[in-house]
Amino acid sequence: MTSQTTAEIAAEPAAPAGTPPDVPERSGPVGPTIAQIASELGVSVPTVSKVLNGRADVAPATRARVEEALQRHRYRRRPSRRPAGTGLVDLAFHELGSMWSMEIIRGVEDAAARRRTSVILSDLSGSHRPPRTWLETTLARPPLGVLLVAAQLEPGQQRRLVSRSIPVVVIDTDGEPPADVPTVGSDNWNGGLAASRHLLQLGHRRVAAISGPSDMLCSRARMDGFRSAHAEAGVSLDPTFVREGNFNLEGGYAQALDLLRRRDRPTAIFAGSDLQALGVLRAARELGLCVPEDLSVVGYDDLPIVEWTAPRLTTVRQPLADMGALATSMLLDLVDGRTPATLRVNLATELVVRESTAPPAA
Repeated sequence: MTSQTTAEIAAEPAAPAGTPPDVPERSGPVGPTIAQIASELGVSVPTVSKVLNGRADVAPATRARVEEALQRHRYRRRPSRRPAGTGLVDLAFHELGSMWSMEIIRGVEDAAARRRTSVILSDLSGSHRPPRTWLETTLARPPLGVLLVAAQLEPGQQRRLVSRSIPVVVIDTDGEPPADVPTVGSDNWNGGLAASRHLLQLGHRRVAAISGPSDMLCSRARMDGFRSAHAEAGVSLDPTFVREGNFNLEGGYAQALDLLRRRDRPTAIFAGSDLQALGVLRAARELGLCVPEDLSVVGYDDLPIVEWTAPRLTTVRQPLADMGALATSMLLDLVDGRTPATLRVNLATELVVRESTAPPAA
């Protein structure tokens, strides 16, 4: 795995003898050549070529005119036939650095290695939309394809990648992606439902939830499952028991402290991630509460670390490595000209019951 740097530029395939440098070939039905597009706009052929190749040395106004013409003419460069075992995939994370992201990286790297392809990482620093600098660096490289984690492209960014025949697959989308962009995720609604059912079936009636960020689709789906379990069981839900976290330790810790200091404190907490559940366990310990005797806790993800918590954490298993591997296989199939059987894949989740949940104290 290679870390992203702006200086690292992948070489373009060699052009046939006599072909001007940096001039892409066109695929699809016969239509305007880049020379004709250049003539139409009153710019040079190298200028059109630079826009197609993601070069930064084009004036913004000129770039916008060229991109509009390319889009209007539905111009796409021909995907180059790559020799077996060459190229790289750009894996761009909404936020990098957690144990959660490492599980996805593991799946992506395993699948890429089987196809003799390398992986380069990009960190979007918490943004769900890649910045312009990311796009310019990516187009200058360029990769075989792009995997986005909890992020999406702006329409203009997608058009620029499409014009270069660089496919995109989204993992754990933060919202509804365009209809033609493949996505791989998991059944978050059912995961939230299963976690909440488990606590309600144990007899808990004051069940709190600490979600992830509300601007992420997976967070909303898990909370919808949580609410559905209460409705199914005919148990009223106190809206003040539903808190928004950030999927990190600090969010779970801070929200749990506030919840557990209440006179009518919850007897169980469903955390939207295992990291938040670890924060809940710390808050309970600092307040002198025993898990699961005084408080039951359920997490989400089933990260390897939860086997080592005390007590071992009940959680919803999300197949993160499998999600990364499947998305990588789909992306490389697109690179090789094969269309996936389906563009929307949601893998099953599973409740794993361990030692952090029990019936409430009498």
